[in-house]
Amino acid sequence: MKKSSLFLYFICLIATMGGLMFGFDVAIISGAVPFIQPYFGWNELQLGWGVSSLLVGAIIGAFGSGVLSDIYGRKKILIFVALFFAVSCTFTALATSSVIFISARLFGGLAVGAASVLSPMYVAEVAPPKNRGMLVAVYQLAIVLGILCSFTINYGLHNVDNNWRWMFATGVIPSVLFFVGLFFIPESPRWLYKAGRKEESLTVLTRIGGESLAKVEILEIAESLKGNHTSVSIGELFKPSARKVMIIGFLLAVLVQVSGINTIVDYAPKILLAAGVEISNALLQTSFVGLINFIFTFVAILFIDKVGRRTLYLIGSMGMVITLVMLAISFYFKMEGIFTLICILSFIAFFASCIGPVFWTLVSEIFPTRIRGKAVAFASFTQWIFNFLVVLLFPHFLASVGGAKTFLFLALMSLLQWLFTYLYVPETKGKSLEEIEHTWNR
Repeated sequence: MKKSSLFLYFICLIATMGGLMFGFDVAIISGAVPFIQPYFGWNELQLGWGVSSLLVGAIIGAFGSGVLSDIYGRKKILIFVALFFAVSCTFTALATSSVIFISARLFGGLAVGAASVLSPMYVAEVAPPKNRGMLVAVYQLAIVLGILCSFTINYGLHNVDNNWRWMFATGVIPSVLFFVGLFFIPESPRWLYKAGRKEESLTVLTRIGGESLAKVEILEIAESLKGNHTSVSIGELFKPSARKVMIIGFLLAVLVQVSGINTIVDYAPKILLAAGVEISNALLQTSFVGLINFIFTFVAILFIDKVGRRTLYLIGSMGMVITLVMLAISFYFKMEGIFTLICILSFIAFFASCIGPVFWTLVSEIFPTRIRGKAVAFASFTQWIFNFLVVLLFPHFLASVGGAKTFLFLALMSLLQWLFTYLYVPETKGKSLEEIEHTWNR
């Protein structure tokens, strides 16, 4: 393997640790829910707020990180993100009141939201076109690995005293590793060029892809930024020249959340308990959810640059429609818990293999270089808002209208996702970021 390829894989591995912490922080609370709800004396809506408070922080972190990364660079902000992860895990584990617990979750949400913008964007900006889809998909693999680790930790600690505290405390270790690793990666070459540091940009591109590829890419970057030397205002994201791609990014972000993935990730044990499964078995079966999520993400990594983003999105969306309808049927007819588990695992398999990695790949590559920082932040900001709403309201709707109607609604949202993808989402595989930008210009 070439030295440049090893360097590329190394820096992408470090950057995608933001995804690992993203997955850990989002999912670790699922196993803690049965223990923190009685500890703090929460009702269903209070529980929804306790779980979704992380996502309020993520909304702020996603929005602010795009602006800050355009000013100070992707790498510097990621270093602060890693510190925020460590602080949040520590104070959540030590919380003695609802106020402290939720404040720590909000603080951790800042890091989750920022990581959701910066990690895939950094990878997209350093990766060559031929394997950019695969490398950004590794970011999603890191997310699901974090989820799998969380579910496994939750099950392993379910009989330990103060188990929920230890669940959150384990996140300090990967946070520190992420922080240290960031000091060994370069700044994004596209940000360097945009900041006027052209020689540094060329040096980084040469280390990543070799001299000949670097010369081609530096010319493409120069062409895409020609005449655009001023900073980008938020208003520019909604000008006619960028309106179509912004609408597509916005609707992709909305639909990826309202189709229900985080109802499963955050509330899998609660769903299984509602289906009649005992608590220890619910936590064990939730670890199966994490395992399927992890395994099927490799399908996306293998096929995203071969089959293409659009095709995978269509397959995954229809698969989610079918499995959510089956899940609604299982609740309506009060079927055995094993059937509910099979439906959940099938849903996760379609999402992991076709939707999760492709979503982050698309939003990190469809926007023009000039507005990418703020545009990716806007898309991520949007998906965190709808993530928050879904996670906040799900326990209430599960208890009040029942699983059948709740999952039938999510199936309808997945159908809308399929229809929107079929009508409006373009194929971007094999194209440089600058070629994708020219597509919108045409």
